[in-house]
Amino acid sequence: MARPNKRTTLREVAEATGLSTAAVSYALRGKHVSKETEERVRKAAAELGYEADPIARALASGRTSTVGVLAGDLQDLWQQQLMAAIGRELLAGDRYALILDAGGDPERELALAKQLRDQRVDGLLVSPVDPSAEGWSKIADAVPVVSIGDALSRARTAGEVLFDNRAGIDAVLDYLRGLGHRRVTVLTPTGPSTPDRPADVYVREAADRLGIEVEVLPCAQELGEATAIARRVLTNSPDGRRQTSAGLAPPTAVFCFSDSIAYGVYAAAAEASLTVGRDISVVGFDDHPVSRVLTPPLTTVDWGLTDIAKEAARLAVAAIEGRRVRRKRILCAPRLSERGSALRVAE
Repeated sequence: MARPNKRTTLREVAEATGLSTAAVSYALRGKHVSKETEERVRKAAAELGYEADPIARALASGRTSTVGVLAGDLQDLWQQQLMAAIGRELLAGDRYALILDAGGDPERELALAKQLRDQRVDGLLVSPVDPSAEGWSKIADAVPVVSIGDALSRARTAGEVLFDNRAGIDAVLDYLRGLGHRRVTVLTPTGPSTPDRPADVYVREAADRLGIEVEVLPCAQELGEATAIARRVLTNSPDGRRQTSAGLAPPTAVFCFSDSIAYGVYAAAAEASLTVGRDISVVGFDDHPVSRVLTPPLTTVDWGLTDIAKEAARLAVAAIEGRRVRRKRILCAPRLSERGSALRVAE
């Protein structure tokens, strides 16, 4: 019976080069040896087919080269794009993203965060469903945590890449008010169990200040579910049927806290023979690439996804390596991208 291939050991590389195992280890990591020695060791290792044992390396260094990345809800297309971008940034530094999905469930989110901690990830990046949960404190004490979007109010994090939601909401509501809108429905992915997320609280305050009648409704980000909610909003009816003239007037604009939700509004409008940008105004909040190719293109808010991924990865790696950074809190400014999905209405 054929014997399984035996892994070449560090000791065998040391014997082939006449060096100690410690010197070979340093050479393979490019530390504390001359360039000539490093090249000689790498050449011998390649000829012998040596590959570093990841388990042994993790035991020796106390690191796994794995970073947990916990998404709030991967039904959101923008979050999919963000998680992929973070993974690429980490991989560029020879670190590997272990991406998990909380599915919009705050209890599942904490359970997954604890699982990642127990699996000894080197760090954790999280786009939190419930940023005020008490459980974040213990997790952040055990592993470097970088929060994306909202701050973890009860935890001491290694870094924060936050969205200036106040500025983003002000930009959208000021824009809609300037177009004459006074009845706006806000569709938010926030569930009933986490009603006090900063954006959901502030949008009511901003609407009151601007004299806009606003209704904030929870809405799933999956297209079918978002379409069902939007259908009821556009018809102002629980069963999605058009109301008679005696019914309450539907909103003139729908402000969606994710572009994925806005796609459901587009679908519901088409079902009801309504034209976005003519019969109903729709505004998104994260500028996913699909939003640019809709008919009409979606007016939305650009947060700078590429920079968010770079900054989040940078803060996580710095914390893992024990390096101090000048700024641990990055505030992302919004930019309103005006397109064709919002119309002027009579005030």
